[in-house]
Amino acid sequence: MEKGFLDKVKDNTAVQTWSETTLRKKCDSLAEGYVSKSWDFTRISVTQNSLQELKKIWDQWNDVVKQLFYSGYGDLPYLLDIKVDKHLFRALAQFWNTAYSCFTFEGVDLVPTVEEYIALLRCSKIQVDKVYLRAVNVPTFLKKLMNITRMTHPDTKKKVDVFALSVYGLIVFPKALGHVDEAVTDLFDRLDKRVTPVPVFSENYSPLKEIAVIPRQDDISKEKWMEILQNLQEEDIEWRAHYMLPDEILYRCGDFDWVPLLGIWGAIGYAPLLVLRQYRSRQFVPATQRLAQCEFSYKSDGFKKKIRDMSNAWN
Repeated sequence: MEKGFLDKVKDNTAVQTWSETTLRKKCDSLAEGYVSKSWDFTRISVTQNSLQELKKIWDQWNDVVKQLFYSGYGDLPYLLDIKVDKHLFRALAQFWNTAYSCFTFEGVDLVPTVEEYIALLRCSKIQVDKVYLRAVNVPTFLKKLMNITRMTHPDTKKKVDVFALSVYGLIVFPKALGHVDEAVTDLFDRLDKRVTPVPVFSENYSPLKEIAVIPRQDDISKEKWMEILQNLQEEDIEWRAHYMLPDEILYRCGDFDWVPLLGIWGAIGYAPLLVLRQYRSRQFVPATQRLAQCEFSYKSDGFKKKIRDMSNAWN
């Protein structure tokens, strides 16, 4: 294993002991007697970009071009066929717990792990000891586009990169219908350097491909989903996703008792121990003191110092 933070591997028992000891020492982020409550009402837009043109382009490519895309960008094209259940998303928004940055239901806390997204997309050619952040001297939008489209490369490579940029901008990080945000081009420009803050899982199985072909029942109302989620119990959950291979999970970083993540628009605090049951251990409340202070946008006051603190923790 490469030298770095993954050299410090601990088993589940050691992680549980550390977390419980830290929780007793530093306490939780919540005041004593706090009871998490669902929002009375949350408005969420689930309008999707039209992806027909991208689907037509993908269908016209031969296997050689498609394999070139898979080798560089993982299983992103399968997102073109994933249908979003707008009623489910609007119901889920009512259960978002801002204190822990997870979904809190009747008897269960749930949140997708970053490792799970990496396993779904099979983004395997990345370095685990780097973190993305917006550079101080950012190239102009035009220069970034020229770099992304690789004007000096053969047409095949160029069109693969442009297609991947479209997927990132219109599906993975959408902000306005029909437009790719400049922050996405900044992130995408750095992807060639394999910059990402997460570890990697399987290379031989594509769960996203399997999910894309599963028929979905889309006639369940938001009210019905609310009823289902309000009564969710631990025995209703199949904790171990069949595509998640036993492996290390990044549960803390540097002096942080959780994982600070820097994204394309800002930062959040991420506490994977809330869903440790997915890794064949029990779920428990981790130490989350100052977790809320990790969340900020790049337009907020003092964000540069916070970025330096998080970057130092990763380094």
